[in-house]
Amino acid sequence: MNMSTKASEFGNPAPLGLMGFGMTTILLNLHNAGLFGMNGMILAMGIFYGGIAQIIAGIMEFRKGNTFGTTAFTSYGLFWLSLVYLIQFPLEKPNLAPDNASMAAYLFMWGLFTLIMFFGTLKTNRALQTVFMSLAILFFLLVAARFIPSLQLIAGIEGIFCGFSAFYLSLAEVLNESHKRVVLPIGPVGH
Repeated sequence: MNMSTKASEFGNPAPLGLMGFGMTTILLNLHNAGLFGMNGMILAMGIFYGGIAQIIAGIMEFRKGNTFGTTAFTSYGLFWLSLVYLIQFPLEKPNLAPDNASMAAYLFMWGLFTLIMFFGTLKTNRALQTVFMSLAILFFLLVAARFIPSLQLIAGIEGIFCGFSAFYLSLAEVLNESHKRVVLPIGPVGH
């Protein structure tokens, strides 16, 4: 491929980023809902699919000139990498483990970022709006669960919904493009 190829001739990187986010979010929130403990499977997904795959999707969105996609996928890819680091690093340096208040602040800032990004989805389809609104709610529930542990289960269930909304949108974009018709609806575009 020569360097003069137009961005519109590239494939759509959004399904990769959405699936990386969706699958990793589902698995982490199955843990949050209490189905299994924190383990290497979640951490590996956080590094490779939630982290690296989303960063790649963000870079590809940059190449297409999509500021929103670049910001979202790259940021959430780095979120996953930082989260894995926050979980793993204290095992070697316990004195640097984040306390409850600092983790709440971390999650709150991601919730605030997500809420603001949600407003960037208002002129897009309903499926993408659902991903961002449910993610903002998830972050704020996780903040509250730092202080009210009984909310962890609710956050986990909501997070599973959030992850599946991204999973669905990813598959819809792939199948709709592959079949050149609506196989899985994503809802009308907002005005």
